[in-house]
Amino acid sequence: MRHSEFHRAHRIGWLRAAVLGANDGIVSTASLVIGVAAAHADIQAILVSGTAGLVAGAMSMAAGEYVSVSSQVDTEQADLKREEQELTENHHQEVNELKVIYIARGLKPELAQQVAEQLMAHDALAAHARDELGLTEITTARPLQAALTSALTFSLGALLPLLMVMVFPYLPLAQANQMIINLTASDTMPLITLVGSISLLSLMLLGGLSALAGGASVLTAVARVIFWGILSMGITAGVGLLFGTVSG
Repeated sequence: MRHSEFHRAHRIGWLRAAVLGANDGIVSTASLVIGVAAAHADIQAILVSGTAGLVAGAMSMAAGEYVSVSSQVDTEQADLKREEQELTENHHQEVNELKVIYIARGLKPELAQQVAEQLMAHDALAAHARDELGLTEITTARPLQAALTSALTFSLGALLPLLMVMVFPYLPLAQANQMIINLTASDTMPLITLVGSISLLSLMLLGGLSALAGGASVLTAVARVIFWGILSMGITAGVGLLFGTVSG
């Protein structure tokens, strides 16, 4: 009977982009909303700022991921071309390179020589790409996938704090502060509390789910996103409060 094992390495590419996008969407948009609210802006201004942040952030994430991953692809392709040329010009030396690698991994010299020769006879470039350069199908960079995943997950993450702003005027806790609802805000602490609390809870959930999907420590992942989320929102709130006080 064939023994099958379950691994998560194939998820690295899209999982990284998805987690990064959603996390950035929540943190950056929530921080923007909280910062603008702390400056005593009204609901309309907060909503417009948050929406602009969503669009700009999603495009920035897509462009940034595409450019950075494309650069990685260019580097990988350049390494493969150089390796292909070396295989053509100095085949014997390339066999020795693999032999040394396999010896370092624990094979005896005679066996390492045999393995190197047989693998190169089968597919020399693939053998060197995998064992010398560390390039495999799992780790191959995919620019378009990374860009689309980041933009989509950023947008989904950013929608959360924006939804909190949109529903806030209809919530009981907003009734004690009609000035916010009437778009002439002077005290936006209830809105800041709502957006901050829901965003932190969402970050905890996201961190936990990403850890489970990747087989990592849930506690570590949750602690990490909570720390950076609180830090980002706290600093932005301070900046907004400072500018609100100065302009007032």
